Amino acid sequence: MEDSVALLTDLYEFAMVDAYLDEDLHDEAVFSLFVRRLPPRRNFLLACGLEEALRYLETLRFTPEQLDYLASLEHFSDRLLRYLERFRFSGEVCAVPEGTPVFGEEPILEVVAPLPEAQLVETYLLNQIHLQTMAASKAARVTEAAAGRPVMEFGLRRIHGTDAGLKVARAAFIAGVDATSNVMAGQRYGVPVAGTMAHSFVQAHDDELESFRVFARCFPDSTLLVDTYDTLRGVQHVLRLARELGEGFQIRAVRLDSGDLLALSRAARQMLNDAGLQRVQIIASGNLDEDVIARLLSQGAPIDGFGVGTALGVSADAPCLDIVYKLVAYAGKDRIKLSAAKVLYPGRKQVFRVEEDGVARRDVLARHGEQLGGRPLLRTVMRDGRRVEGSSPSLPEIREHARREVERLPHSLRRLEPVSPPYRVEASPVLAWTREQLTEAWEASP
Repeated sequence: MEDSVALLTDLYEFAMVDAYLDEDLHDEAVFSLFVRRLPPRRNFLLACGLEEALRYLETLRFTPEQLDYLASLEHFSDRLLRYLERFRFSGEVCAVPEGTPVFGEEPILEVVAPLPEAQLVETYLLNQIHLQTMAASKAARVTEAAAGRPVMEFGLRRIHGTDAGLKVARAAFIAGVDATSNVMAGQRYGVPVAGTMAHSFVQAHDDELESFRVFARCFPDSTLLVDTYDTLRGVQHVLRLARELGEGFQIRAVRLDSGDLLALSRAARQMLNDAGLQRVQIIASGNLDEDVIARLLSQGAPIDGFGVGTALGVSADAPCLDIVYKLVAYAGKDRIKLSAAKVLYPGRKQVFRVEEDGVARRDVLARHGEQLGGRPLLRTVMRDGRRVEGSSPSLPEIREHARREVERLPHSLRRLEPVSPPYRVEASPVLAWTREQLTEAWEASP
């Protein structure tokens, strides 16, 4: 683990742990990480980020330099510093597999550990699960809009930070995006990498056609960017290059990056077909999102693939989720929260997905240990601070799981438009009764 990550948390986590140690509060705690409600334009979320969460829990250590810094704040006790010096996460984690569709109030993961341990890891778990779930959920919409056509993610330059750039590329691939321009994401995660050329390459030459000749010589089966000056003139230069190279012409596609993409794609397709270049594809990019893609295809745009950057990379229409990490049990007792609009279901939980003919119809949020009809989603992925066997599938396996799980959703949920009524998530009678009893007990207390 990078030295910096252990301190990548909020100050009050250390303060609470220090106070827990002072009170000798070491009993087992249960924290539930979930999204309270879906953003307005999301019919479901795609859970993502578990791999990074488990890696963090397994490797979390504090270096002497980090402990020296905490001591220099003159805010914490020596007791806390000694505790952190020998810190090892020893708890259990239950989670839905990455790539599983989830809904509001449903745990993405639950941490069961001694209270100080479970508290300390809150911020980092929220940060990683939030980012990747947000990105995967956006990417799932983009790939749905593309209707089977390949999508490349290339938002790195505008994504909010380098770590986010890596994690977004991973999450987008899980959700069905085919490749990324992010070379480090390819090296680190095995995401396929792809790319074309920038306008600067064309501008660096005195003649657009000459720039195409040079690039085709270096990368014969590449994609040529044709809109630096005039899109259709750029296509004409591609046609001339094809005539010059004859059977040696291997250019795979042209990329349209601006202008009226519907009209330009139609004109470019006609020009390519008339020249006998039916195999040359048309790739579109330039401020695209799922709505633009869906509109282009619904109008019959002859586009074979899409490059999507900023809108996907920052999830522009839903850049944050109402994600939380809440204490639901401690020392064998269920805990609740009654804040306005933030009422909490107590205790450890399980989610059962009820399906008919292979299609999800409703979810039941239940207490841990209940045996109900439907498919249980939460699985034990870590015990005693170590991953259990089978809890670390490969990235292609996670991607395939996501594809299967999304296909099991009702078609209405996969559409871009908000569905009404939303997917049904209900509390089991036992869970609802438990919350009611705890609420009544609190209201009756002095």
